[in-house]
Amino acid sequence: MYKLVLILAMLSVWITVHLMQVEEELAMKTLTQGKRAINRAAHAAAQQVDKIALSEGVVRIDESAASREAALYLQQNLQLDANGRPLPNSFLRQPVEVLVFEVINSGETFPYRYRNQTYHYEVELRSPGVIMIARVTFPRAFAVLEPIKWEIRGAAELVVG
Repeated sequence: MYKLVLILAMLSVWITVHLMQVEEELAMKTLTQGKRAINRAAHAAAQQVDKIALSEGVVRIDESAASREAALYLQQNLQLDANGRPLPNSFLRQPVEVLVFEVINSGETFPYRYRNQTYHYEVELRSPGVIMIARVTFPRAFAVLEPIKWEIRGAAELVVG
């Protein structure tokens, strides 16, 4: 009888450890997909050239177009609605919060060092660019791990030349 109890105890430990490993793998996949989406959104935003300023010889990013394009890329890459909430077919379950969206334009001296003490982020830009920080929450599959929230950071520059 004690062997049966021991086998059941070991089986439950094995299943718990296995579920934890699966959940950790899913968390890393979520983080990778989130980072890729933030990077793509920042890159798309940074490529929105202000054509009027460019006609005057000034290279700068159109801030409103950059904001729209970043939101569109996040929606498409993370399968979100217009308010940042996941669609039914999305792998996420919690809304994605854009915490920081800043356009660093030609009014600055380059190279420009961006610092954000709140989110512990620092990056150097060599031309006008976009900084984006978003909070993504891991949708736990088995509730083995504690809830995980990431503040994913991304930056991109307007490619000149």
